[in-house]
Amino acid sequence: MTEKKTAAEAAKGKADAHGAQSSKAGAQTGIGQPDTGQAAVSYSMSPGLVPRMAKGAFSVAFSSYQSGLLYMLGVKPGGGAHLHQSAQPKPMGLSFNRNGQLTMTGGFHVIRFENVLAPHERVNGMFDACFVPRRTHFTGALDAHDIGLDTDGEPVFVNTRFNCIANTDARHSFRPVWRPPFISALVNEDRCHLNGLAMDGDTPAYATAVSRSDTIDGWRDRRADGGVVIDIRRNEIACEGLSMPHSPRLHNGELWVLNSGTGELGVVAGLDKGKGRFEPRAFCPGFLRGLSFHRGFAFVGLSKPRYQRFEGLELDARLKKADSEPWCGVQVIDLKTGSCVDWFRIDGPVGELYDVEVLPGISCPMSLSLTSPELADLITYEGMNPKPAA
Repeated sequence: MTEKKTAAEAAKGKADAHGAQSSKAGAQTGIGQPDTGQAAVSYSMSPGLVPRMAKGAFSVAFSSYQSGLLYMLGVKPGGGAHLHQSAQPKPMGLSFNRNGQLTMTGGFHVIRFENVLAPHERVNGMFDACFVPRRTHFTGALDAHDIGLDTDGEPVFVNTRFNCIANTDARHSFRPVWRPPFISALVNEDRCHLNGLAMDGDTPAYATAVSRSDTIDGWRDRRADGGVVIDIRRNEIACEGLSMPHSPRLHNGELWVLNSGTGELGVVAGLDKGKGRFEPRAFCPGFLRGLSFHRGFAFVGLSKPRYQRFEGLELDARLKKADSEPWCGVQVIDLKTGSCVDWFRIDGPVGELYDVEVLPGISCPMSLSLTSPELADLITYEGMNPKPAA
């Protein structure tokens, strides 16, 4: 009977419909080709990534609005990588908190996933976390980017279409809480391409924008060096002269940022003395978006540039000088040396990622999509039969 099932039993079988695993093994990785009709998509990874994840007991989630998939890369109980993917409407920003909740911005919504498994439970004998959509705010198409959780545990996100930081609202599409000092009005025009959000705990601290433009689409003419980091609490510019900056993050007392137009991961130095300056720490061969940290390493998302929109940036010259082509995937950067120690790569028609989030304490996660029949059939509740997983 359904009411006597554990959460793991209730979710059993749900993974197969959305998993990327198949019987055809990847040449370098052991990761199968996804059964999505895109046979040209392939995956490869460095030999040290699986041991690193297994030893550190973590997995990695990343989003691609281009493919419409939320990816979760983990390690199977018997060893080897497993890439799970679930269909999501334009998945963008990701935020994983200490309560085990994963929050994500999407094409017209903000969604909260809950891990419904108890620590001892497994789905299909493999997945130790099953992220299920439990709370969805339908915002309309705001082109929402980065996201965090505020002091009340409510989503706070970058509303790019309206050039502001916003909360969800029970009645309306959003509730504006802050906008850059150079934006003169709350208006439905992407003027500065506000995109990144750095949280200081549960408080919005810094934001990134491609320019200080106050006219519709004005940011497109300032891609090379018009980028800024904005101190939200002081309501002033903290760093300028950047090229399409993304993914500001506070980590170990430093403000990190991706200078996407140059392919550089770095920090904003000198904030304590006034306006800061960007200090590069590593170069990655791609247009950078998505940044997370774990135990002395940065996990950086790479995308292939859309040249019709991003051509002419310094990244082009850097790649040419390095005799390298841009690629899509995740690189693991040693913060002490600035070198790439591990990587995961996607080749084929999927060329753009948006965000990356490390999931500590989870070895092999899965997630369900909003429209899946498996979600409709999955019922869990507090106090379900605590039968140990087989």
